[in-house]
Amino acid sequence: MQQWFHDHPLISYLIILACTIYIFNNVFRPGRLPILKEVVVYIMMAAGCTLLLLFQLDKLPIIQCMAVAVLMMGMLRMRQYYDKHKNKTEKPS
Repeated sequence: MQQWFHDHPLISYLIILACTIYIFNNVFRPGRLPILKEVVVYIMMAAGCTLLLLFQLDKLPIIQCMAVAVLMMGMLRMRQYYDKHKNKTEKPS
């Protein structure tokens, strides 16, 4: 898998960028920013993803680690949904 990501750097970059944006929006987003600040944040993220791509091409498992982070965030969302649904059904009448 590492070799495939190494052979396809554009796809690797897009995967890293997508994971970074997803993680930022779900964990670190401070709320709605003014449009110019939001553009600056995404440009800085794209520049940082270039560095992560270099690490990925140097055989570090960046994409795999980000995939684990996204998977754990998905599990947390499912757990929160389950707890919310469970609390609605357990309320006494």
